[in-house]
Amino acid sequence: MSDALFECSYGGDAAKIDATARLECKICWHIYDPAVGCDYWQIPPGTPFSALPEHWSCPNCDGRREDFMVVEGD
Repeated sequence: MSDALFECSYGGDAAKIDATARLECKICWHIYDPAVGCDYWQIPPGTPFSALPEHWSCPNCDGRREDFMVVEGD
């Protein structure tokens, strides 16, 4: 598997995303929505993706933070 990033991948660069941006796991398509937070990891609503703890991973498939992609539009 290539280490190349998809065009809209987060890739670990918080400067690339807005605090309200929703991101989607490229493995299982789970969406992290900052307005909702993450019950599994006990992340409160209003927490931007860039502020998630380093150990955070996809609650559905354990995908890495770097493997999330910015969701365009609604």
